Amino acid sequence: MASPFRNLKSAFRRLTGAKTVTLDGVTVTTDPAVVSRQVRSGIFKETYEEPERILIREGVRAGDRVLEVGGGVGFVSLLCARIVGADNVLTYEANPSMQKVIRANYALNGLEPRLRGRALTAKGGEVTFFVNDNIISSSVYERDGGRAVTVPSDAIDAALAEWKPTVLVMDVEGAEVDILTASTLPGLRRIVLELHPHVVGADAVARLRAHLSGLGFHEVRAVQKSSLFSRGG
Repeated sequence: MASPFRNLKSAFRRLTGAKTVTLDGVTVTTDPAVVSRQVRSGIFKETYEEPERILIREGVRAGDRVLEVGGGVGFVSLLCARIVGADNVLTYEANPSMQKVIRANYALNGLEPRLRGRALTAKGGEVTFFVNDNIISSSVYERDGGRAVTVPSDAIDAALAEWKPTVLVMDVEGAEVDILTASTLPGLRRIVLELHPHVVGADAVARLRAHLSGLGFHEVRAVQKSSLFSRGG
């Protein structure tokens, strides 16, 4: 729950029509023409991506190479870029409508992580993606009346082999189960992962956890629905 102080700041930002907010050193647009009401509210309250922000600060270190899947408005990739450098961050975002806002936020920060307007999947190829007005709910799973679009995707093992990340940051609204259980996740030392049992069910999440454990990952910390997994120290 947002603190009263956060609520006061949020109210002030709404009253003054703030067009940008800076969180953890990252500046993001809050222009209602390009940012959904739900995302704008979270940014104003400073609760936007808070679990991931906490876990990234703990799990991403200078010298890491980051693969982010589910770029959203570009905030998380920028936060990672502040730690490891923009040249060491690659972001996948399947929602075609998010490219413009991501690029705008990159420009606001003078940083340009690598961005691919594609999905990441188990096997690659074209997939159906459901675009929702609330970008938080956009997914390969149909939810809340999303609009179906066809998007290209890369296979996870191909992306890992090409980019060679040490850290994976993933928020893909339930698709994490199919993607991660299809791979042995070579080269990865840490994973910051949002889990979605309300989308895929508790059994699917348990299967994913068992898969990660079998690969040597242990859960270091959980914050709300997000967890930091580590392997090899």
